[in-house]
Amino acid sequence: MQSFATPSAPGDACPFQFNFDAATFKAGDMVSYRVSERFGDMPFVGTLLAVEADHVMISPNDPADPDRRMRGTRANRPDVSAKEALE
Repeated sequence: MQSFATPSAPGDACPFQFNFDAATFKAGDMVSYRVSERFGDMPFVGTLLAVEADHVMISPNDPADPDRRMRGTRANRPDVSAKEALE
């Protein structure tokens, strides 16, 4: 398992491929999003379902609620409100 506390060994790669460029976002991209009002800069993983001019729709990939959708900002690391993320 890759450690987040120490640099990874040669050959260790992150198992996720994130898109950090909001200008190139498209549905299906995996993104690192934030819930800054409750968790600061802690990263969460989600999949973009839709990309609009001023926001994105993100799936948190929750197996207990596969239809869940959250609205996030159109930023390199989208920000989701605590209400969207936790309710």
